[in-house]
Amino acid sequence: MTEVKKRFFNSIRRRILISFMLIVVFTVLMMEVFLIGIVSNNYFENLEETLTGQIHYSADIYLRYFSDTSLEENVLNNVDTFWKQTYAQVQIIDLKGNIIMDSIGITPTNIKDVNDVKQALEGTQGKWVGKVSYDDSKVMAISVPLHSKDGIEGVLRFIVSLKAVNKEIKDISIIFAGFGALFLGVMSVLSILMANTIARPLKEVTAVAERMAGGDYTARSKKEAEDEIGKLSDTLNHMAMEIVKKEDLKNDFISSVSHELRTPLTSIKGWAITLLHGSEDKEMLATGLGIIEKETDRLAGMVEELLDFSKFVSGKIKLVMKPTDMREVLTHVGQQMAPRAERDGIEFRMDIEERMPMTLSDENRLKQVFINLIDNGVKFTSRGGVVEFLARFDGEAFVISVIDSGCGISTEELPKVKEKFYKGKSSKSTNGIGLSICDEIIRMLDGEFHIHSVLDEGTEITVRLPLKELNR
Repeated sequence: MTEVKKRFFNSIRRRILISFMLIVVFTVLMMEVFLIGIVSNNYFENLEETLTGQIHYSADIYLRYFSDTSLEENVLNNVDTFWKQTYAQVQIIDLKGNIIMDSIGITPTNIKDVNDVKQALEGTQGKWVGKVSYDDSKVMAISVPLHSKDGIEGVLRFIVSLKAVNKEIKDISIIFAGFGALFLGVMSVLSILMANTIARPLKEVTAVAERMAGGDYTARSKKEAEDEIGKLSDTLNHMAMEIVKKEDLKNDFISSVSHELRTPLTSIKGWAITLLHGSEDKEMLATGLGIIEKETDRLAGMVEELLDFSKFVSGKIKLVMKPTDMREVLTHVGQQMAPRAERDGIEFRMDIEERMPMTLSDENRLKQVFINLIDNGVKFTSRGGVVEFLARFDGEAFVISVIDSGCGISTEELPKVKEKFYKGKSSKSTNGIGLSICDEIIRMLDGEFHIHSVLDEGTEITVRLPLKELNR
């Protein structure tokens, strides 16, 4: 089997075609059987009605004009007026079931046990369909009793071959079959066209998906209709755009991290070389070791942040929920960050509401979030600016805000700052994962994270964490 044939037999187009054709063939066959059955029944019923009308007419003539003479005498005298109006084979049968006259000269025999004759001898009309020795087709026989004043004298039987009827039914069946075949041909063409309207767009979508799987994310699927395949095209195109976007962010992230790592490493290496050459200046030695320690701590912080991010992405981060004094945690964070702001010449204002209820939370992760947010506020605020750290309880949730008078965030960048790997245009932006980690932690705590910012005026970050009662 060639590759083309294999693809066809394994394709959705083949399955659609087979499904359509099975439905059409089944429908046509059912209609053919139904129509031929109706035609056959009509032909046989018409034949039976015709024979019945003729035989009853003949029997009535016999009763009126010939019943004064015995049946045998009528036969011997060749009295055939009462049955000559029919085209059927005529038999006259006595009360014992013997054929005493047959219009086509059949050898007399006894047919008393034949169903239609038996019914006629009992006084009712009888009908029989079956084979006879002198005809290669089935025959239909209708029998009625011949009455006289003294009762039943015998039986009048009309027999007609079904050969002509069967031929007409066969001819009509052939016509029906021809129309059925023509209909199947037309439906086959329509089925192929219909299958193509489904299979062709799917084939194109599959081809685009294969190109994307091969790394060509510039490939796009052409949407042809507002249906499921059209939605699939939109989804595929959106996925490709998101992949390209994430790839660009990842590359920016790698570039940023490389730069961030290179700076402290260069500093550490430079001072290590300087100190290695045996400088005896104690002040320089202290300065060098201090810088090495500071840059090492900076590297450790960056690595820790990267590890955290990796755990969040892989879903391995688990919160350690325990009773937490929110005011104590927030106060500790504020006190920890105040010296940093003071060192950079920034006024740090802290206002933590006195009464806050205990809640279930992860104390360490809370500290990580708010240290990161305050650190960003300080980092992006110029000397002489202000950073505020505010917290209150509104009866249902803790509302914590970090407000700075720094450089702000542009309208274009604002929707992206919480995305993974996104690094802002500011020269102070680092690896672009700090806010994404904060966002993940807040989401895990069932909280809300909102950023409002105006370029060159400042930024306000609001975190809303629902109260989780200790008895839950």
